[in-house]
Amino acid sequence: MATPVLMPNVGISVESCILTEWHKKKGEEVKEGEVLFTYETDKTTTDEPAPASGTLIDVFFEEGAEIPIMTNIAVIGQPGESTKEFLPDMLKGTEAPKEAAKPAEEAPKAEAPKAEAAPAAPAAPVAAPEGFVPASPRAKALAKKAGVDYRFAVPTGAEGRVCEADVRRLIENGPSATYAAADAFAGEAGSGIGGKFSVADIDKPAAAPAAAAAPAKAEEKAEYVDEKMSGVRRAIAKNMLNSLATTAQLTNTSSFDATEIMAFRAKLKANAEALGLPNITLNDIILYAVSRILAKPEHANLNAHLLEGDVLRKFTGVHLGVAVDTEKGLLVPTIMNADKKSLAEISKEAKELAKAAQAGTLAPDKMKGASFTISNLGSFGIESFTPVINPPQTGILGVNTITTRVKVVNGEVKPYQAMALSLTYDHRAVDGAPASRFLKDLCTALENFSLLLCK
Repeated sequence: MATPVLMPNVGISVESCILTEWHKKKGEEVKEGEVLFTYETDKTTTDEPAPASGTLIDVFFEEGAEIPIMTNIAVIGQPGESTKEFLPDMLKGTEAPKEAAKPAEEAPKAEAPKAEAAPAAPAAPVAAPEGFVPASPRAKALAKKAGVDYRFAVPTGAEGRVCEADVRRLIENGPSATYAAADAFAGEAGSGIGGKFSVADIDKPAAAPAAAAAPAKAEEKAEYVDEKMSGVRRAIAKNMLNSLATTAQLTNTSSFDATEIMAFRAKLKANAEALGLPNITLNDIILYAVSRILAKPEHANLNAHLLEGDVLRKFTGVHLGVAVDTEKGLLVPTIMNADKKSLAEISKEAKELAKAAQAGTLAPDKMKGASFTISNLGSFGIESFTPVINPPQTGILGVNTITTRVKVVNGEVKPYQAMALSLTYDHRAVDGAPASRFLKDLCTALENFSLLLCK
């Protein structure tokens, strides 16, 4: 019994995924549980295991295709089994009818004699194939947007399909024709927009082939390189623009004496192995302090979501989003109910989440539900910055580097280690005074961290 392979449902906010890599080819044997393909959402990249053992008897989409969730993308079964019943609805009606593949024996159509052995350049076929030309939805969409006929692209996708990259090469290399002039197009440039062959060019004599003059141009170094943004980068761009466009953001910065937390961290580092503790960092200490201060009723508006309809959803638990820098971009996994966890538990979970995010194996549900976010740029030497809120959250805390400052103690000027904290808050939900009180309480707690641990 054949088994369909589905693009998985990875969350209510994800409508489609990009199939980035097939790990098996059509016709190859697969075992249940081994990695079959890799897909990318707007937040992460994930390997998907095969749902059954057998042969990969059909593949409906090539690499690079953007596919709606819960869509059949392939079939595992036994060679010879039918796969028609698993064909996705979005591809039905796009296959060439079997009759079209058969020559009409009763009344054979006279064919025009074909020019012998004049191979067309790969970048621009001399004419579009008659009948059906398989192409991915992304390729068709790009062709329509760019105003080119994807039938003239040289297909490199699975099963001879035209993929998005093929259409991009067609756009770059040309020439191409308008749809109205497609039947008369023979590969030459025309007088249409962008050099397209148009209806007006149909009766014009073909231009004499230009002398092979431009090899030297190919050797010139390109002035720039266009690189398509990844799904993660596009999501970050969209979210950041939306955040700044739809919220009233203001940032307050305050610093505290970091002497105690640095001494505490040094003591932990020296005794962690003997006590069986994880490697607790300064960032872990700040996460712990934020979870306790944010849980206070007077700071509830910062541990909240501002929803549509002017509804402020205040959370009873503190769910900390922790910004993690990865090769694919910024990801924000969540430590749920951080206010109920010990310092050691927060430290361990933060490291596990960061490791998964950087490896590209972080599950989408681990990046949901944050009520407040912390972003630490201290390791880069940043002394102050303006973090951007993750809507619908009402606040985000930026953690800065440690600097040496001086203060007067009993009439003497003494140096000390200071750390600055930058709080960005949505002024629609939180006023400046309450936001400043939160920063003051947090700084006081960090300056007296051993007392905070006693609570």
